Amino acid sequence: MKVLVTGAAGFIGMHVASRLLARGDQVVGLDNLDDYYDVSLKRARLAQLDQPGFEFRLLDICDRDGMAKLFADEKFDAVVHLAAQAGVRYSLQNPHRYIETNVAGFLNVLEECRRHPVRHLVYASSSSVYGGNAKLPFSESDNVDHPVSIYAATKKSNELMAHTYSHLFGIPTTGLRFFTVYGPWGRPDMALFLFTRAILAGQPVDVFNHGKMRRDFTYIDDIADGVVLTLDRPAEPLAGFDVMHPDPARSWAPYQVLNIGRHGPAGLLEYLDSLEEALGRKAERRYLPMQPGDVEATFADTSALQKWTGFAPSTSIREGIKRFVDWYLDFYKTESK
Repeated sequence: MKVLVTGAAGFIGMHVASRLLARGDQVVGLDNLDDYYDVSLKRARLAQLDQPGFEFRLLDICDRDGMAKLFADEKFDAVVHLAAQAGVRYSLQNPHRYIETNVAGFLNVLEECRRHPVRHLVYASSSSVYGGNAKLPFSESDNVDHPVSIYAATKKSNELMAHTYSHLFGIPTTGLRFFTVYGPWGRPDMALFLFTRAILAGQPVDVFNHGKMRRDFTYIDDIADGVVLTLDRPAEPLAGFDVMHPDPARSWAPYQVLNIGRHGPAGLLEYLDSLEEALGRKAERRYLPMQPGDVEATFADTSALQKWTGFAPSTSIREGIKRFVDWYLDFYKTESK
């Protein structure tokens, strides 16, 4: 296939594009290389994709004319839409950027998939849509009408927008609710990166909610495999969809929403313990209250994704963190001891 991967210079985007290239697909990678975090890291990720079958386009999904020309010229078979303004905390500081990129930008993607039909649009949603939900594990059939950040609200908006286009124009769409992805080439604003940098610098590590946090930490290789498996299985209308008792995750249209996670949450302190082991150093821990917009626990029910694609994540937290540390020390040429 010829596949468009938006956000190709991003953490998940690079790994997904790499998987597609490895199996022989043509990949057009789009990214605007914004400066939300270190652009040199994004360029280094793109360098990993510099191989036959890959073409890079420096383009912002908010550029309506640019997106129209790209789709008209390339005639994509499928789209993996991962470009977005990420970060829960930053959405409290700059909400307009999230609406512009995550809502208006996604509309441009949907419009071009309408004008130039694709066999499947897979897009990034987020576990953050579960917001204030307390029932664990989180199921796609749960109500998600209580987001606790603008970032989460934009991701819920994406799911609603996708359903509209699946209904009106028959575009098969699948939204993947990602759960705390970590691993090599990760984002510098996420906990594992921040913890590693602080420990190596001899600085204290900020542990929020006094360490009473649980996350469905999911290793990047498992995530990339799950995205590709999903791409190969386009959403279908649900036979016998009950309009009187609708399932929020399915539809009479070719639309679905799926959790993608490890289906096994771990405590933040366990996560930090594994990092200390991999680095061979102890962290100075600074215990702090919960941050605004954060939640205490996430736990993905991934049974629907497993049934649909055979998805079965296999990487333990201990092994995943070790691989991250090995990458980090090599990439930044830092000694662990």
